[in-house]
Amino acid sequence: MRLKSPFPALENATATDDGVLLRPMTEADLPHTQALSAELRWPHRPTDWEQVFAHAEGLVAERDGQIIATAQRWRWGERHATMGLVIVTPACQGRRIGHRLMTALLDGLDDCTVLLHATAEGRGLYERLGFVRIGEVRQHQGVAQPTPLIGLPAGWRLRPAGLNEAHALHQLDAEARGMPRPALIDDLLAQADACVVLDHDGTQKGFAMLRRFGRGHAIGPVVAPDADSAKALIAHLAGMNAGHFTRIDIDFDSGLAEWLESIGLLRVDAPTTMVRGTPLQHPEGASRLFAIVTQAVG
Repeated sequence: MRLKSPFPALENATATDDGVLLRPMTEADLPHTQALSAELRWPHRPTDWEQVFAHAEGLVAERDGQIIATAQRWRWGERHATMGLVIVTPACQGRRIGHRLMTALLDGLDDCTVLLHATAEGRGLYERLGFVRIGEVRQHQGVAQPTPLIGLPAGWRLRPAGLNEAHALHQLDAEARGMPRPALIDDLLAQADACVVLDHDGTQKGFAMLRRFGRGHAIGPVVAPDADSAKALIAHLAGMNAGHFTRIDIDFDSGLAEWLESIGLLRVDAPTTMVRGTPLQHPEGASRLFAIVTQAVG
């Protein structure tokens, strides 16, 4: 039985006057899309692409049989989505190919809250498509330094995530990110070098993961009730990775930037966080997302 396409409007698409054809992305396209990201000096390894594409609905743009652009979306439940890895090869930029990809990606998402992180070059396009700025992400990276552990109040502790804690971590992530992503969290748990839980009297209040990504390792997501407990989680994982390249993408008002620089993780970029549709909702008193998974999936 043929699977239903996530992009029905493209099923009978033909090339436009400029010879560009949009079509759904397949696994066979991964080497070509990874090459596009490498052309822009983005750090994504082939494995990074495979991991995010496992949950994605992607598009590619072809001309003369060559892939010249790509874009991805991730649907989280019925009401939420993220978008990212929007790439047009430099030789073809300025021809509205990115606009066509984004318009196709937004098809069927009118009732969804859609989140993305925009480069300076892409922000104008996303604003024209109805996205509004809600903040920034601060990308910090470098060789992690040996990090003093952060003390916690009585009754609070850090411990390794247990084998049967996935559901609790799903809930923490959903409340902090504002959208349900259980399949993503499950995959991250399976791939992570370490996952540490913030525990208060036997109840999970936060967590953080250390995993391979790009030029070395990434810390994220980081979910915690406040900046001090977020620092405790990050310090634990950064200490485990001391002497190695480490990246973390934090919310702009997290209060962590100066401290991260003190442990060797310097700010290198600040993409804009944008949303289209209903603002993300967070339960009162919920822990917050201090560091995202990646700029693509949020």
